[in-house]
Amino acid sequence: MTTTIIPNLQNFYNQSQQKQDNHFCDCTLQWRRGQLLVKPSGQVKQPYLPSLHNQPLLVECLKHSPVNLVSIDPKLGESSLRFWADACEQAHKPIFLRIPPGNKLPKQSSQSLRWLQRLIDWMIALVLLLIISPVMLILVMLIQSDSPESLFSCEWHVGQRGKLFRAIKFCTTKKYKLTPLGSWMCKYGVDNLPQLFNVLRGEMGLLGSRCWTLEDAVQLSLKEQRQLNNLPGITASWEVETQPKLLHLDSSTL
Repeated sequence: MTTTIIPNLQNFYNQSQQKQDNHFCDCTLQWRRGQLLVKPSGQVKQPYLPSLHNQPLLVECLKHSPVNLVSIDPKLGESSLRFWADACEQAHKPIFLRIPPGNKLPKQSSQSLRWLQRLIDWMIALVLLLIISPVMLILVMLIQSDSPESLFSCEWHVGQRGKLFRAIKFCTTKKYKLTPLGSWMCKYGVDNLPQLFNVLRGEMGLLGSRCWTLEDAVQLSLKEQRQLNNLPGITASWEVETQPKLLHLDSSTL
């Protein structure tokens, strides 16, 4: 049975009539079997919760709550999703996008093959990291001399079954402009090499579907969101993202 997470608070208000003084849209919180569901507001009464608009308060609430995971509706928009994702990260709570279910649950044999594939990916990623570690060290030194502001970027991406995670990449920009070294790295996909660490963490595979950024994922149709049920792969992301990203960043510097 679904109920509001904090049903005993007073000062109830109708969310469809009252607007908050910030750029985040209002949302409705519901509690279901250890999961916190974050949905767009509707014609329901919801307790006033200051923590929904104050990230430090939200982090403290999540830390001291029995929430196992947070499931958030992509209709809330990118700003709200980032707000909740950052808070869940600080509170050490996993957060998932609410997406349409994919195919039926795989049989036991298929699950065993998937675990074997994950193990193979993990071993290959570890070997590749050991082999290319001198190259990555050189790139780190070059980036440090070319753009000492930041070595890595960790943007929110959508993983298997809608789980949000930070994809690790080399930083290729300086003050929002593409550096000459960054241009070369983007052209050949070298900036994505640190994503091998995401493979070791089980967030990505070597082969798989495209790894969507949070910004792109919220713009997908319901039918397209089914792709987010699959484990994203590094190779698919490199093929799709390298050239469009390079063209986009180049145009911003003109």
